[in-house]
Amino acid sequence: MHAKYKIFMVFALMGFLSNAIYSQNKHQEEYIIRYSTIAIGQMEQYGIPASIILAQACLESSFGKSRLAVKANNHFGIKCHDWKGETIRHDDDKKNECFRKYQNATESFKDHSEFLRYRTRYRALFELDIKDYKAWAHGLKTAGYATNPQYAQLLINLIEKYSLYKYDTPGTILPDSPGKVLSAQAFNPQTGSHFYEISLKRAVSTKNGVAFVIAMDGESYSSIAKEFSLFKRELIGFNDLKGSPTLKPGTLVYVQKKKRRAPLETPKHIASGNESLQEISQNYGIRLKSLLKINNFDKDHIPKEGSTINLIGK
Repeated sequence: MHAKYKIFMVFALMGFLSNAIYSQNKHQEEYIIRYSTIAIGQMEQYGIPASIILAQACLESSFGKSRLAVKANNHFGIKCHDWKGETIRHDDDKKNECFRKYQNATESFKDHSEFLRYRTRYRALFELDIKDYKAWAHGLKTAGYATNPQYAQLLINLIEKYSLYKYDTPGTILPDSPGKVLSAQAFNPQTGSHFYEISLKRAVSTKNGVAFVIAMDGESYSSIAKEFSLFKRELIGFNDLKGSPTLKPGTLVYVQKKKRRAPLETPKHIASGNESLQEISQNYGIRLKSLLKINNFDKDHIPKEGSTINLIGK
């Protein structure tokens, strides 16, 4: 009888552990799915691999279960530094350290992207191939994102275990959410972010959810790129230009990558006959490459007056 009881207990324990592991794995997969769309959006906007964003979130927040994630919506363990928003105290490398607190997880993901994009020590990362998650993982460790000597390998292990690299492939990218309106809107960056500091000094607006500024007298693409901590060629690329174009006062200059399509409420554009496809792409905050693909145009296509230009595809 005693032996049978032991056998029963062994099987019961095995069943319990099996259910616990299943529950844990299910939670981890749900966490990844829940935030994958946000990660892809951040990759599109800031040029950080979605796999790296997700792996860091999973690791730093324990798949959303850490105290910082639960109490402060801080999924990346970002400390206060020069933060001007709400804060929370938490024991980390030292006791009672200051960490950033957010209204929701989306703010945390956005701030993480800006934290990497606009800090000098991380600039070298943006010279790397966006699909080379291993190089990004080692680059983050080299730049000092974390003190754990195994940090890079921990990220790589997560990416490979959960196939997070699939989110770095353009074919897996989900459609952008439709913009509210086409006209310029006020830009409301996260308090304490790099964009926030700039918005205190000059007007920053958005079209189709993409931030832009209007060039002032004496400005150049180089000076605006420097102001927004961008590479000059990157800024020129955001605006679908090449070489070293001259910047005229009053020109709309996007400081983020444009979207793949226009808002749903503006599905078409009727050509006036005196505008280029690049100018149309600027008016709607849509990438020129996407505009060409949607309409099956070659790069030298000149829109005729009255012709219809599709802006969102089928």
